[in-house]
Amino acid sequence: MILILMRNIINIFFLIFIFKIGNSQELQRPPNRIQDIEIDDNLQNSSVRDSIMSKFGDRSTKLNKNPDAKIQDYLIITKYHDTIIVDTSLTIEKYHKINYLRRDNFDLIPFSNTGVAYNTLSFSGINSIAPKMGASNKYLSYDSADDVVYYDLPTPFTELMYRSVFEQGQMLDAIYSVNTSRQFNFSISRKGLRSLGNYQNFISSSSNFKISTNYFSKNNKYRFRTHYTNQKLFSEQNGGITNSDISNFENGNSQFIDRGVFDPNFENAHNEFLGKRFYLDQSYVLIEKDSITDSSLELFNAIYLEEKKYKFQQTSSDEFFGDSFVSQEINDKILLNTLNINTGLTYNSENSGKIKLGLRYTGDKYSLENFQIEQYIDNTQTINSKTTFFITEYSNEFSKIHLHAKTESFIFGDNKSNLYASTIKFRLKNSNSLAINYKLLSSTPNYNFLLYRSNYENYNWNNQFDNSTTNSISFDLELDKFFEMKVGLISVKKHLQFEKITDGLPDSSEYSIFPVQHNENLDIFKIQLNRETNFGKFSIDTRFLFQKSLSNEIIHIPQIVSRNTIYYTTHMFRKALFLQTGFGVKYFSKFYMNGYDPLLSELYVQNEKKIGEFPIIDFFINAKIQQTRLYFKFEHFNSSFTGYNYYSAPNYPYRDFTFRFGLVWNFFM
Repeated sequence: MILILMRNIINIFFLIFIFKIGNSQELQRPPNRIQDIEIDDNLQNSSVRDSIMSKFGDRSTKLNKNPDAKIQDYLIITKYHDTIIVDTSLTIEKYHKINYLRRDNFDLIPFSNTGVAYNTLSFSGINSIAPKMGASNKYLSYDSADDVVYYDLPTPFTELMYRSVFEQGQMLDAIYSVNTSRQFNFSISRKGLRSLGNYQNFISSSSNFKISTNYFSKNNKYRFRTHYTNQKLFSEQNGGITNSDISNFENGNSQFIDRGVFDPNFENAHNEFLGKRFYLDQSYVLIEKDSITDSSLELFNAIYLEEKKYKFQQTSSDEFFGDSFVSQEINDKILLNTLNINTGLTYNSENSGKIKLGLRYTGDKYSLENFQIEQYIDNTQTINSKTTFFITEYSNEFSKIHLHAKTESFIFGDNKSNLYASTIKFRLKNSNSLAINYKLLSSTPNYNFLLYRSNYENYNWNNQFDNSTTNSISFDLELDKFFEMKVGLISVKKHLQFEKITDGLPDSSEYSIFPVQHNENLDIFKIQLNRETNFGKFSIDTRFLFQKSLSNEIIHIPQIVSRNTIYYTTHMFRKALFLQTGFGVKYFSKFYMNGYDPLLSELYVQNEKKIGEFPIIDFFINAKIQQTRLYFKFEHFNSSFTGYNYYSAPNYPYRDFTFRFGLVWNFFM
C-alpha cells in the first residue's frame, strides 16, 4: 500500500515539475528586505516583475498588465488596517496551516472527518464582550467580520488551495482579487468542502462564500470597505461508536479495520450552521497632516447586519438523548439577528499618539423555532438585547516602547459587559522583544446557556446567570536566535460551561448535558515555548505547552501538549525546486477530554473516560516550484502499531492512517 502511494506521489511530483520547467523563466527576487517577512531564495517572484514570455517565441503574451510590479506591492489588509504582503514562500509554518481552518491547529484535535467538529487541548477564556448564539464548535469554521481581509494589488491575483479529504470529496479554497483602478479593489472567494468520511453517517459539507470591495479617493481622504458573506456548515451526526464497540476498536479487531462496519449510536441526524452578513465601514479625514500641522483628525463609522441560524434535525427521536415530548421528527432551531453600528473620531499626532473615541450600538434578537406544534409555543422563546458601549483606544511609540490600550464600557442597555485590554511592548536588541499583556473582561453568557428548547425533555432550560469575569496577564518574550516564550495566568470568576449530567438517568447510553455556573474561581497557569533549531539543512521546530488548573475539577486540560517537527530542506534542479521533508510528532498527556454533544454542537465536561498519551506521527514531503506549493502527507502512519487508543472525544475515534495531498497555487496576472 505504502509503495503504491509513494509511486503515485513520485509520478504526480515529476509531472508537475516537468510542466513547470517547460514554462519556466528566469527568476528574480525583490532587491529589498520586507518588514515582517523574510525574503530568501525560497520567495520567488517570477511572472510578477517580468512579462510572461510565450514558449513558442520571444514575444510577450502581455498577460501581466504591470511589468514593474513587485511582490511587496501585493497587499492584504485586515479589518484593523494591518498590512500583510502576499507571501509565496514555503515554510514549516505554512505546512502547519494547510488544513480546513487554514491556521495552525496546535491546540485543537480534529474529528475523524474534516470539518465535522474539533476538540480543544487548551483553555484560553472568553475574548469578546459580544455573546454568541450557541453552537460554539461551529464558530471555529465560521468566518467572522474580523476574519475577512481586503486587497490592494498592482495586477490581478488568484490563489487556489486544494486539499484531499477522507473518501469521496475534496476541499477547495479559491480567491480572485483585482484592482479595477488604483483606488478600487474587488475580491471574490469561496471555500467548499465535501467529505464522506470513514464512519457511517458522518458526511461533512460546507461553503464559505465572500465578496469584498475596498476603495479610497484620489486625495486619500475618503475610504470605504464592504463585504458580503454567505456561509453554510453542514455535517451528519452519528453520536460516535457505541459503548459495546469500543473494545473492538481498541483491540484492533481485524473485522473492524473497515470503519464503515461500526454501528454508530444513531444514523438519522445532522446539524447545520448558516450565516449571512453585510458589512460596511467608512472613514473621512477632516484634518490632514501637512507641513504646517503634525496631527490629523478622522471620522469613521461601521455597520453590519448578520443573520445566523443553527439547526439540529433528526428523522425520528432516539433514546440516545433521552425521552422526547412527542415521538416525531426532531427539528430544533435557534436564530440570532444582529445589528452593529460603530461611529467615532480618531486623532493621530506624532507627539500624543493615536486616540480613538467612539460609540457602539449592538442589537441582538435570539429566538427559537423548535416546536412545530401549538402546545409548545410560549413567550420565553425570545431574548432581545439592545446595548450601547463607549469605546476608547490609545496607541503610541516611546523610543523602543510600544503602548496600546483599549476599553469598551457599558453605558446603557441589556448587555452589561465591559472590557479593558492593554499591551506594553519593549523592543530589545537584535529584533528581540518583551510584551506584557493584560485583559479584564466581564461578559454575559452565550444565549444558548440562558435559553434552550427542544423536543427532547433533557434539553430544556431557562436560566438566569451572572456575568463571567476574566482576568488574564501574560508575558511574551521573543529572542530571535533562541526561542519564543509566553507565560500566562488566567483567572475566571463565575465560569460557565456545559457538563454531563448522569444523576437520575438510567444506566444506559442515555445522557444529557446542562449549563452549569461555578461560584469558585477558575485559575489556569500556562507556559508555551516555541523554538526552531537548525543544523545545516536539518531543522527541528518545537512547540511545547505546559498548563495546569489551580482549581479543583472545574475543567479538565492536558498538562502537556507538544509538537516536534524534524525536517530536511534543500534546493534542487538549479534552485528551480525547493524541498522540505521530514516527520512531525504531536503528543498530549492523558486527561478527561471534553465530550462532544451533536445536538447543541458544544463541548462538555465529563469525568468518566481519560484520553491521551498517544503519539500522532506524520511523514511529509513539501515542495515549491515557482508560485506552486505542494504538500504530501502520510497522516498518523503509526496508528496500526502504537495501539488503537486514539480518540478525538469519548466514543469518537481519531483518524486512522491516511495519505493526504495539498496544493496552493498563486497567479499574479
